[in-house]
Amino acid sequence: MRGLTVFHLLLSSFLLCCFVQLQQPAYAVRKSHVVYLGSHSHGPKPSSADMDSATSSHYDLLASVLGSHERAKEAIYYSYNRHINGFAALLDEDEAAQIRKNPKVVSVFLGQSHKLHTTRSWGFLGQERDGRVRADSAWVKGRFGQNVIIGSLDTGVWPESKSFRDDGYGPVPRKWRGGSKCELYSLSGPRNTTLCNRKLIGAKTFHSAYEIKHGRLTSGISARDEQGHGTHTLSTAGGNFVRNVSVQNNGNGTAKGGSPRARLAVYKVCWGRHSSGDCTDEDLLSAFDQAIDDGVDVLSVSLGRSAVPNVNDMLTNGISIGSFHAISRGIIVVASAGNDGPEPETVTNVAPWIFTIASGSIDREFSNNITLGNGQIIKGTSLAINSVSQRLIPVVLAGNVRLPNATFQDAQLCRPGTLDPRKARGRILLCQRGRSLRPVDKGAEAKRVGALKMILQNDKQLNTRTADAQVLDSSNIPLDGGSHEGETGQYTYFGKKKPLAAMNNAKTFIPIRPAPRVSAFSSRGPNVILPSILKPDVTAPGQDIIAAYSPAASPTNLDSDDRHFNFNALSGTSMACPHAAGIVGLLKTRHPNWSPAMIKSAIMTTASILDNTNRLIEDEQDGRVATPFHYGTGYVKPNIAIDPGLVYDLKTSDYLNLLCFSAYEDRIIEAINYNRPYKCPRSYRLEDFNYPSITLPFLGVKPVNVTRIVTNVGAPGTYTVNVKPPRGFKVVVVPTTLTFQRTNQKKSYMVILQATRLAQTSKPSFGELTWTDGKHRVRSPIVIPQHAKMAV
Repeated sequence: MRGLTVFHLLLSSFLLCCFVQLQQPAYAVRKSHVVYLGSHSHGPKPSSADMDSATSSHYDLLASVLGSHERAKEAIYYSYNRHINGFAALLDEDEAAQIRKNPKVVSVFLGQSHKLHTTRSWGFLGQERDGRVRADSAWVKGRFGQNVIIGSLDTGVWPESKSFRDDGYGPVPRKWRGGSKCELYSLSGPRNTTLCNRKLIGAKTFHSAYEIKHGRLTSGISARDEQGHGTHTLSTAGGNFVRNVSVQNNGNGTAKGGSPRARLAVYKVCWGRHSSGDCTDEDLLSAFDQAIDDGVDVLSVSLGRSAVPNVNDMLTNGISIGSFHAISRGIIVVASAGNDGPEPETVTNVAPWIFTIASGSIDREFSNNITLGNGQIIKGTSLAINSVSQRLIPVVLAGNVRLPNATFQDAQLCRPGTLDPRKARGRILLCQRGRSLRPVDKGAEAKRVGALKMILQNDKQLNTRTADAQVLDSSNIPLDGGSHEGETGQYTYFGKKKPLAAMNNAKTFIPIRPAPRVSAFSSRGPNVILPSILKPDVTAPGQDIIAAYSPAASPTNLDSDDRHFNFNALSGTSMACPHAAGIVGLLKTRHPNWSPAMIKSAIMTTASILDNTNRLIEDEQDGRVATPFHYGTGYVKPNIAIDPGLVYDLKTSDYLNLLCFSAYEDRIIEAINYNRPYKCPRSYRLEDFNYPSITLPFLGVKPVNVTRIVTNVGAPGTYTVNVKPPRGFKVVVVPTTLTFQRTNQKKSYMVILQATRLAQTSKPSFGELTWTDGKHRVRSPIVIPQHAKMAV
């Protein structure tokens, strides 16, 4: 293996722009106001005479305040004269106050600017308000991730996307050691014309193992993205601001990444034109090695093994191994937790040196209505655009229109080739979601058999709602209409004779409450490899995320789909991972000398477990309160993470000691320590591994002591601890206060836990401890997966 050069990241200081407070003029200022008068009385189809009369009444009303019709006509620039009754006019404060007193007036209010919202997740994470960047945001404090280098191991990139233009960028940072190699070639110009720039500073391919296993790549070797996944994740992490973006007329607004001024490096490790592309350990390790050598600051890895994690995965997994080497060189690796939820013990990428990200929703929803023949309306998640007509159409259950050689179960799931076109053509097809197929595969089967539309009904296997760019209009409805287990079903109408339904086009709704929720598909803990390390670490937006996409791929990655999008809405922990990577980029820019563990700690200890109704975050699967096995320490809050107060730090030696505890031989430890001699400690307590969360599996009846060390990264001050013990446990923290005289000072504390007679052996128990100085809240979950029975 080629030797890796140690480097120290040095970033220049940049002056923040000053905002000049403009002085108000002495004279009255007219501003745009809406004068709302309710509804018109001229019927559902107003004539031109009706509209003229309404406008005239508006002039009359305003003239009574302004003194003349001429002045009223000058002031009014919109007359709402069809169905909404009211007008928009330029008024000063006194004029608005005067007209507000009129008994005909419902309300008068300043017209606010409603900005269009896409990658709404960054607004939900507090970086924007009403479409404007917040002055107190992590974006501003982290200088939009300026000059941080984010590397992506994925399917490549579509370099022509506006998300990767380099307008306004200076020279490539000197810390970039990747040279000028760029395996991105012009589609129309000479083969030797490459498409990297000052934003997209490198693009390299790793394909040898793939070709060995699958044969030579016939389409040419290029880092160009043919699947869309890599373009989507890269732009989510560090894409530019791109205006006027939407997906099938939904989510209109501005797309942007978490570190929009970052420099980006692409490492293409996944091959194949469709979502089943292969990313081999061998190619991954080569890419990790190259990325470390190139000098990236952050690596975003939205990949993971699909099988249940193996106890040997820490050192038999390309991502785990590559990540260890990256972190030992000061590079933080962010990886997705997996999409095998809601089953427990499915979380992947669980090595303690990896930052593992679960998926949650945001406060935006794309949805439509399904109107049934009995008048009932069901709300579904959708991107439908061709459902203008509200004509009722017969609904057929997929299991009832199967081919003779197909099983009911396969047909119910709309597996390819199981349905009879003679029975489904011209109808709305109702498919069960299950876990065996992607929703877009079911949509393809529905279109193949001539269905006009599809209803995708969730079931107990997976109750998640995603807006997919289906090949025909569809709507994804929740399990039993969203009711909780045990309640009466709401879909009994579908079982009646000759059910009918109509579907309308999708619309965008903001804000949705409650939000966030943990995505039902997001893989969950406990961590089966290292039960003492809580995984996932945190949760980030991963549901219906709009970002750049490759027009070489169809939005569904189906051969039968000939559509091409520049932006697409995707869901998965693959989308959550680059959100966290973008936030890491902001912290790396703000705090260039922080270790990967410090950055990870800052994000973990400031994450929230409350939704936007100030209640505990719920699990999308069943609506019940989620736990740290679902969301880790909580949902990311970048504006707080940028100034966490205290952090938990870890060095490479801490990870080596953990491997010693995991029974790896000294020779193995020395080998991964770059063949430097390393002596495993004679005594080591995994409980004292300085992780930002505290997890104690198989806790017995005797008290257990846990030690943690915190580093002050803020001003001098005193922190006081507050403890919420896990149910059935007594928790004591010593000392209860920590006083810091300087920045970077370290202090240790001990947590003593003991089970009481109220402890339940069969259920996990959760608590938390929080250090606060009045400004900062440094929170760590306490997790007891299971424990021994109390002696009676």
